[in-house]
Amino acid sequence: MRYKILTVDDSKTVRIIVKKAFRLYDCDILEAANGVEGLAVASKESPDAILLDVTMPVMDGVEMLTRLKSDPALKNVPVVMLTAEGGRDNVLKIAKIGVRDYIVKPFKEDVLIQKVGRIIDLKPLDATPSKAKSILDEANLVVIEDKPAILQQIQDGLRHTPWKVHGMASTTEALDFCAKTPPDLVMVSLSLPDESAFTFFRTIRNNPKHKYTPVFGLVVKTDNAAQQQAQQVGFTALATKPLDMTEVESKIAKAMNLDTSHRYFNMDSGILTLAIPDNPTQHVINEITNYLKPKITEAVDAGIGKAIINVQALKRLDMTIIKVLFQAMQTCRELALHFCLVGNPAIIAECKGFEDTRNWQFYNSLEEAQASLGAISVTSSSA
Repeated sequence: MRYKILTVDDSKTVRIIVKKAFRLYDCDILEAANGVEGLAVASKESPDAILLDVTMPVMDGVEMLTRLKSDPALKNVPVVMLTAEGGRDNVLKIAKIGVRDYIVKPFKEDVLIQKVGRIIDLKPLDATPSKAKSILDEANLVVIEDKPAILQQIQDGLRHTPWKVHGMASTTEALDFCAKTPPDLVMVSLSLPDESAFTFFRTIRNNPKHKYTPVFGLVVKTDNAAQQQAQQVGFTALATKPLDMTEVESKIAKAMNLDTSHRYFNMDSGILTLAIPDNPTQHVINEITNYLKPKITEAVDAGIGKAIINVQALKRLDMTIIKVLFQAMQTCRELALHFCLVGNPAIIAECKGFEDTRNWQFYNSLEEAQASLGAISVTSSSA
C-alpha cells in the first residue's frame, strides 16, 4: 500500500511544487485548497502525513489542525506546517497543538523530501518491489528487547502470521544477525541502555542494504521524550507499551507495504466473500473501505458475479460499520454482483433498530447464503 501525503494549500502553484517534489517517490499526493476540503480528504483517505498551509480562505491551517487533533481517527496523523517567513513565530505558537515540523516558504524540494522522509519511509520508485507482497507471505522480523515478557508478547501476538520473529536482547546481537539475514522489519526497544537503540538505528540506516528497512521503536506510552527523539531521528513508526498487538500487526503490514486484503476478502467457488472481523478498529474499517472497489472489480474481472457480505463474527454495530456495509452493497450493485448478507442474531436485531437498516435481509449461515446465490439466475436481483 502506497503512502498518502495530503497537501492543503490555497496556492495551486505550491500544490504543484509539492506534487513535483514527490514525483520520484512511491507515494500518492492528495490535494485540498482549504481546511474544509482538507478535513474531508483526510477523513476519507487517512493520509500518512499532511502538509498544511497556515493562511487559507474558508478554514485556515490553525483551525484545521485543531479539528484534526480533536478527531480520534486523525489526531495521530503527522502534520508539517507550511508558512511564509513572517509566519514563523505563529507556527512556533501553534506547535503546542501538535505539529511534527514546519517549513518556511519558499522552500527547496530536497528540504521538503527530507522533512517528510523523517515522518514516513519514503522509497524511490525504483526501490518498489515489482510484485506486491501479501500478508500471507513469509517475512523475517527482528525484535531487540531486553525484557523477555515483552518479547514473548510480540512472538505470541504474531504467532498466527507467517512472519518469523527473531528475538534478541542486544543491538550487537541484532547487527550480527542482520549482516547474515537482512530483515524485513526491525523493532527495537528505546529503553535499552546507553541509547543503544538510536546508535543501532543510525548504523543500520547507513548500511545501503538496510536503508529502507522499516524500523519501529518500542517505547512506553508516557515516555514522550524518547518518542520525540525517535521521530526526529526518523524511526519508521512507534509501538507503544502496553502493546496493542492488533495495532502493532497493522502497523507492521503497512510499513512492509503488504496487501492485507486477504484478511477480509476471499474468492472461492465463484463467490467473493467480504468478512467483517469481530471488533474492527477504525484502521480496519479504512482498510476494508480502500480495498472494496479494487477487490470487487478484481472479482468481476475473474468472472465472479456473486458476493457474500458476512458480519457473522461482528460483535457490535455502529455508524462507521453501517457506512462501509452500505458502500459494499452499493459497489456490488454498480458492478452488477448478486449479493446477500450473513449475520448473527445480535447484529440482525441491532439492524432492526435503525431506519436505514431495518429492512436488510440476512441469512443465518454461509451455507444458506451460498445455496441462495447458487439458486439465483444471472438476470435476477439480490438483497
